Amino acid sequence: MTTKTLFSIIESSAHPNLTEIYTALGIKESKINSMRKAIAELKKQQPEFIVAEFFYGYGNNYAGVNISNLDVLLYSLQKYSADTKVIVLVDKEEFQYVGKLNEIIKLHDVLKFPINKDHMRKSLS
Repeated sequence: MTTKTLFSIIESSAHPNLTEIYTALGIKESKINSMRKAIAELKKQQPEFIVAEFFYGYGNNYAGVNISNLDVLLYSLQKYSADTKVIVLVDKEEFQYVGKLNEIIKLHDVLKFPINKDHMRKSLS
């Protein structure tokens, strides 16, 4: 049996430590601390899952071109790993903007903070 892999992209202290869940499900976690590094890893390895936080670009950080911090990663997934399932973690105030990402690539799941661990287990099963 092949071990499933997961990229946990940790860009803030709000990202929960879900290693216990991943380990219990037999998923190998790679912790990555930037989108740039995640995209570089994506070119080497195609994970079954990516878990990443969503930060909406309110026009100033992303020059109005991108929706969020995840846009470039999702475009890279189209090219390098279209079958990877993306699970997005989002603050309830920014939840209204996450749906726009489905125009880039279909999201597997969206979880609001605080993260419900049972919901995460179901998303990964």
